[in-house]
Amino acid sequence: MAASLGNLSGKVALITGASSGIGAATAVLFSKLGATLALTGRKVDNLNKVGSQCEEAGGKKVHDRHPLLLPGDLSKEDDTKRVMEETIKQLGQLNILINCAGIIELGTIETTSLEQFDRMFNINVRSVYHLTMLAAPHLVATKGSIVNVSSITGLRSFPEILAYCMSKSAVDQFTRCVALELAPKQVRVNCVNPGVVVTELHRRGGMDDETYAKFLEHCKETHALGRPGEPEEVARTIAFLAADDSSFITGATIPVDGGWHAMCPT
Repeated sequence: MAASLGNLSGKVALITGASSGIGAATAVLFSKLGATLALTGRKVDNLNKVGSQCEEAGGKKVHDRHPLLLPGDLSKEDDTKRVMEETIKQLGQLNILINCAGIIELGTIETTSLEQFDRMFNINVRSVYHLTMLAAPHLVATKGSIVNVSSITGLRSFPEILAYCMSKSAVDQFTRCVALELAPKQVRVNCVNPGVVVTELHRRGGMDDETYAKFLEHCKETHALGRPGEPEEVARTIAFLAADDSSFITGATIPVDGGWHAMCPT
């Protein structure tokens, strides 16, 4: 399967949110495809595990060790700058940026505090803006590619996750605008919009085990294919958009959601 997705040998990819979920799955897949990796995430132990998985999957080593691991909190400007500076210093260039880091919290207009709103926008939007801004000159130099990880909630409206929906619709518009701005310099910018994917995202956002189990069961009705997705399924679409195989695609928001975007509300 990996071989059919193209070859990323000679490409340097920076992946955020790489310590779990879709980011981790993307890192492992990119290793199989031959990319040299810089990985960042907030959970150091998890990031180390993903680094080991990438090495086992056949990824490039940096100075005879794991892919370059850069723990940090991208909502902090100094961390974001350090991640970009170390990537270029250690790896020499940047061909691919995968903006995958993100969080979700429950809440309506009546219950979402400004603190929650700021926290989601700082991680889901502001950090993406900042890192992309820092990466842009390096991607222009290599005529590289950006893939942002948004959500079905960027395309469709849902109650009780208001700030999250707003943040993901901002990522979608950011994708389209930056695609137009960087297209004359041959940098492509695209976005994937996953449906429900089995990761720790929702539990970290406040769902207990019972609620989460019911949520996944409900996916049989909300997703046309009758199930939630797996991180590897989203990672394969990210790899396609990142690689030269998608050389005439930019400004796209691609649902990877089992058909949820095409369904009527249920």
